[in-house]
Amino acid sequence: MTTDTAVQDFDCSDIDQYLGKPLESSPIREPIGNNDIRRWVHAMHYPNLGHYDPDFAAATRWGKLIAPQSFPIATDDGHGCVPACVGKIENSHLLFGGDEWWFEDVRVSAGDKVFNERIPFDYVVKKTGFGPTCFQRGDNFYRNQHGQLLAKHRSTAMRYRAAAGGDMVNKADFDEPTWTNEELDALEARKFAWIQMLHDLGHGERWWDDVNIGDHLPERVFGPHSIASFATEWRAYLVNTWGTMNLRKQDLLAMGYTPEMAGHENDPDMLKVNPELTDGAYFGPSRGHLFPHFARRIGMPRSYGYGASMGAWVTDYLAGWAGEHGMVVHHACNYRGPALAGDITIQNAEVVDKFVDDQGRHLIQVKQLMTSQKGTTVCTATGEIQLPKRG
Repeated sequence: MTTDTAVQDFDCSDIDQYLGKPLESSPIREPIGNNDIRRWVHAMHYPNLGHYDPDFAAATRWGKLIAPQSFPIATDDGHGCVPACVGKIENSHLLFGGDEWWFEDVRVSAGDKVFNERIPFDYVVKKTGFGPTCFQRGDNFYRNQHGQLLAKHRSTAMRYRAAAGGDMVNKADFDEPTWTNEELDALEARKFAWIQMLHDLGHGERWWDDVNIGDHLPERVFGPHSIASFATEWRAYLVNTWGTMNLRKQDLLAMGYTPEMAGHENDPDMLKVNPELTDGAYFGPSRGHLFPHFARRIGMPRSYGYGASMGAWVTDYLAGWAGEHGMVVHHACNYRGPALAGDITIQNAEVVDKFVDDQGRHLIQVKQLMTSQKGTTVCTATGEIQLPKRG
């Protein structure tokens, strides 16, 4: 069978009826609390005092604890992927393929509510290592209770034949790497170097004038990842605590999920009967993240982290370097591989441009690279950061 024929035979036409039409969302029931924000930065390995320490936060330009720019993704079900996962594709699996974010200078703090408008955007079928693969995109528009836009988020999902997932697994990667005590001690020192950068900047400005093309952002390292850290990530998404949202009804089998990866995840009716069955980390499409047996069914060698979290890691990495007087205005991420249990995540970035845009904002552009300790590429991204200008 030729590649063209294989692609043509992968029927994704059911998606067409949903494109451009707003979808139902799952709004949060109570306003955001400070502990929701603290839980998020804890899970995302982002020790920025302005997001969890009340004394430091009181001295910021906001005068209170605020959520990081990455936080809106935690405020609806589906980790932002819902508008990128509509329509039936028979006997299919799904992986996150990437995220693109456009941020407004409107921050979330305790007492706010966040609402999301979700609209499927487009799709294309291409040949990948999984065989015919549908790259499906959808948009999220996060707004607060005043109607102010917080961020636009375009998510990309990869949907492929279920049988192809298991065929892609590399058995050589089944076992987690072993870290010696000496290696872990050295790793902690390496991890703290980026945290020290946050402390050194404090409430100060990182001036646009002082940044040059070719500069490198400080390395950020965290991990090793584990089932415990992945579970911490999972719980930081508000939907994954019972009763936090007015959940929409969905039918994963009708979308083409295989029975062992479907179940009752986020089912509002089952939540009132047996809520454990509604937790996708235990039963349903998300349990591949925590259980190697199911990870291997979808093409992963062992437990692995969440695609949406990788996008948050990029946002936090850039925002942490920019400091409280700067902000990330845009970034586009491509996910090239998983954050596997036992691995560490290493982020680096280089300044590739410096300019003033048509809105008069002083921006720098960076290229970010996220890798494992083996040098395997996990995520690439290009982003623009607004910085203050002297005088």
